[in-house]
Amino acid sequence: MDFIFEISFRLVLTMLFSFIITPFIRKLAFVIGAVDQPNKRRINTKPMPTAGGLAIFITFSLSILFLFDDIIPTSYALHLIIPSGIIVITGLIDDIFEITPKQKMIGIILAALYVCFVFDIIMHSITLPYFGTIEFGWLSYPITILWIAGLTNAINLIDGLDGLASGVSIIALTTIGIIGYIGASTGAVNIVVPLSIFILLMSTLGFFPFNFFPAKIYLGDTGALFLGFLISLLSLQGLKNATFISLITPLIILGVPLTDTVFAMIRRILNKKPISSADKMHLHHRLISLGFTHRGAVIMIYCMALIFSLISFLYLFTNTWGNVFLTIASLLGLQLFIELIELSGENRQPLLHTLKFIGNKAYRKRKLTEYEQKKKKE
Repeated sequence: MDFIFEISFRLVLTMLFSFIITPFIRKLAFVIGAVDQPNKRRINTKPMPTAGGLAIFITFSLSILFLFDDIIPTSYALHLIIPSGIIVITGLIDDIFEITPKQKMIGIILAALYVCFVFDIIMHSITLPYFGTIEFGWLSYPITILWIAGLTNAINLIDGLDGLASGVSIIALTTIGIIGYIGASTGAVNIVVPLSIFILLMSTLGFFPFNFFPAKIYLGDTGALFLGFLISLLSLQGLKNATFISLITPLIILGVPLTDTVFAMIRRILNKKPISSADKMHLHHRLISLGFTHRGAVIMIYCMALIFSLISFLYLFTNTWGNVFLTIASLLGLQLFIELIELSGENRQPLLHTLKFIGNKAYRKRKLTEYEQKKKKE
């Protein structure tokens, strides 16, 4: 009990330090020119200091190096801080000078290469029910880099409203931390992994009051990329020899940002636009266009993130077939929601049209008539 109290006390100190340092980072953002100016792509109507992620990064680094140095080895802490530093520098440059997506990707790949070849964290294999273990071989490296790049960009892409990326990250980190702690109690995961997750969580919680609507400072790419990168790295440490459950759990937890990212890519491919191009069809944009207020859209997405987190816990208590049916049901429910808000674009609702065809006799008759007329013309 004394040990748990001591750890809890240090985590609270971490949160307080983040809370104290954030106003100073806000002033620094103005000094170095890390400011979001209002334009047609931005939600803000006045200049807003960004690069708030510096407060989270500094707090996390100092806490893991000095507050928890008796539990977390310095070598391990540095292996988290060094590649994160590459990410933070990349994000800070973007917050000041607005670099291209390809240039940002260079920084992400450099950090991922450090993880693979210096930290030696690689996804070697996956064990699937009824299929056995599949060894990745040399594909381990591109798969690991893709995992890191995908999750890092997913958090960054959802960072479009006050407190959105930080709030979703807080929900994800809490869930991953609890699951990691359960894994550590059984010996499946080293205790330093969930502890590092909770340190990052408290660093983000201290920053959150300044970021929630109406925000006083934005995460910026500095923070969004950093949070996405560390979430990807910390979740990856339980995936060296992944199972279906260990692989899908972090993906379910990050269901909101990953869904937004995947459908943004699909939407742009269908519209024959570059994947890196920007648009105003992201999840938060769609909710606002449907009449949600700024705060309401953020809270709605928080609720979605909580639902995904609860689903991820269910995987811990179901058997193989239960996991399969749970995955299918989750994907169908998600697809219905996506089509209802037209996240993939207008008039792209295959599941809704299929259900309508089955359940609506008049609609089915009209569609069959249209099909017959079209066939005769051909």
